[in-house]
Amino acid sequence: MKKVNYRELVEIGRSYWGFLAIVGFFILLGLGAAYYMESNGHHVTGMSNQVVWGTPHVFAVFLIVAASGILNVASIGSVFRKGPYKPLARMSGLFAIALLVGGLAVLVLDLGRPDRLIVAMTHYNFKSIFAWNIFLYTGFMVIVAIYLWTMMDPVVNRFKAYAGFFAFLWRLILTTGTGLIFGFLISRDAYGTAIMAPMFIASSFSFGMAIFLLALFAIMRSTGRPLGDVLVRRLKNVLGIFIGGAFYFVVAYHLMNLYATSHHDVERFILLDGGVYTRIFWIGQILLGTFVPLAMLYHPTLGRSRGAIATASVLVVLGGLAQMYVIIIGGQVFPIPLFRGMEVSSSFFDGVVAHYAPSLPEVLLGFSGMALAVALSVVAMRVLRFVPESLADEVVDPHAAAAVAAETAGEEETGAAEAA
Repeated sequence: MKKVNYRELVEIGRSYWGFLAIVGFFILLGLGAAYYMESNGHHVTGMSNQVVWGTPHVFAVFLIVAASGILNVASIGSVFRKGPYKPLARMSGLFAIALLVGGLAVLVLDLGRPDRLIVAMTHYNFKSIFAWNIFLYTGFMVIVAIYLWTMMDPVVNRFKAYAGFFAFLWRLILTTGTGLIFGFLISRDAYGTAIMAPMFIASSFSFGMAIFLLALFAIMRSTGRPLGDVLVRRLKNVLGIFIGGAFYFVVAYHLMNLYATSHHDVERFILLDGGVYTRIFWIGQILLGTFVPLAMLYHPTLGRSRGAIATASVLVVLGGLAQMYVIIIGGQVFPIPLFRGMEVSSSFFDGVVAHYAPSLPEVLLGFSGMALAVALSVVAMRVLRFVPESLADEVVDPHAAAAVAAETAGEEETGAAEAA
């Protein structure tokens, strides 16, 4: 691999400020929504005393999980020594921090009393996974920042491999902690299983890779910087593997619940009788978020189209949001069994599926977290050298570039012969 030069985003000119203004507008909408919910109380949302984690939590958890997964691009280069991925490591680390900040911002603003975060940061209950996650999230940002420092400063560049390995381990621990938020909640039939941790890790790989591909396409195209087919093919193939791995753990999770008699009711609710949650699961998560992207990525023709790869990545992101919605909202609306094996009847909605409908302020707050992540990334890339000047085939992988050129020439000769 040839030496890669990095440069700030200087080519997009006025369009940069226009794009930043649009993103800033969505951030302001989210702040306004948070203020509206804070001032009027959460009764203006779709949440209730049965559903205490609403749509903002769906976005927040998705962004946090994706933040862990998007760092995997850097890990492939530094930890697993794959040269073509090394030029992407700086952007990968930047996006990881930005996504985590966006997710945590939504989480804090959805608490109802953001000022109470000071209590959570000064008084720790280590029997709670939430206390652990404060250290995991802040530690992740510090470690990834150090990792970026070792990549960008020649003085400490020799420590890059160690920082990358430590960041890789920490991101696995972070996603494990996020998954165990639900894995430790034994009162909910949809949760309370240790497989939540590896399922969240596998899902983070696919979410992060899909977001990275979309960001890479947008950045390189808007700046007119070369992006070769060799790297695109590698990334889309890795995305396909990650989608398959995430699907495996989703299947394993539901099979484990079906094996346990006590979880048959909640599985029937999610898979068959859950109404909108069943449709979101089968259509949003499984069909559009898993099978369709896999078919597009590995199709002999569509798999070579950047438009199709981008579309598949968008579907993976939407499928990830659908997955988080089913887990978080669907898991809460299903009634808690107060006395297992007994019928309970009262006026407090015992045994009744709770109603939840997302409100506009909740949706705006969730989207503002995504907008904040985009804004942080764009500003950082404008100021510092995160983006390579070229990711052309001859720069990233000269040997693969020659093979691709030969393959393309062979296809053209075959096409000409067939036409003759």
